Amino acid sequence: MSVLPTVVKEFIVGDVQADRVVPPSGFTATLTTFAAGAMAFLAIFALALSLATGRLAARWGDDLAHSSTLRISAPEGQMAEQTAAALRLLKTTPGVESARALTAEEQGALLEPWFGPDLPIEDLPIPQLIEIQETQSSYDAAGLRLRLQGEVPGAVLDDHNRWRRPLEQAAGRLRLLGWVSILLIAATTATIITLAANAALAANAQVIAVLRVVGAQDSYIAKAFVRRFTLRALLGAAIGVVAGMAAVLLLPAAQPEGGFLTGLGFQGGSWLLPMLIPPLAGVVAYFATRHAARRTLSELD
Repeated sequence: MSVLPTVVKEFIVGDVQADRVVPPSGFTATLTTFAAGAMAFLAIFALALSLATGRLAARWGDDLAHSSTLRISAPEGQMAEQTAAALRLLKTTPGVESARALTAEEQGALLEPWFGPDLPIEDLPIPQLIEIQETQSSYDAAGLRLRLQGEVPGAVLDDHNRWRRPLEQAAGRLRLLGWVSILLIAATTATIITLAANAALAANAQVIAVLRVVGAQDSYIAKAFVRRFTLRALLGAAIGVVAGMAAVLLLPAAQPEGGFLTGLGFQGGSWLLPMLIPPLAGVVAYFATRHAARRTLSELD
């Protein structure tokens, strides 16, 4: 039970003699801390993108999956009759939970973003829209279209599939892009830390040679490098996460009229996910530095 705390304590406290091998400051120290901080900052936004697109795909799917629109175009004087006929037909259609004709004000509100608030709806031959809410089992779209052709020839059914599927596919690809970005950020962090560790080991080649003469094992020397670079990565990643979270908090809050770009943030328990980034950065730095130390020390033989 006491082994793990002892190992963690030794890793954090370190060995004073071994730590002298690793430069406490300088180019490699600054590079490691800055790289980990910058990559953590970018990872915050990649994570926010992935989560936001996931929410977006769910919202699009929920909004469009169980709703349809019926558009009626009829000659003057027949609009009310065909609208009433369509509503009667829909009420007897299995899978249709409710159907209602949109008012002139509601249709005007739909057109307002494109034509402005002063559009004379009553003077234009605008089709009548009927909003259809489906049950969980939905309805037979092909059968309903055949019935509409016979009873309401001016009606066109839109079941929203042609809108929903491309939107969900786009959201899914954006979410995948976010996770791929996180993997690339981790790979870039590992590469930069590996280069910094190699530079630090090469710069201290003479000190390492002296330590070997007095009996120091390569594992002892490598442990000092691994510890120092891992802690630097943890510190840099923590700073990057704090800066990234602050930047996310400054983004506009999610608003219906703002769409996707105003909802690029975290919600609920997802605010805890960024806390995983510093430990992950430390793990990446640990393995990258250990690999670099072993390889470089073997080349210095």
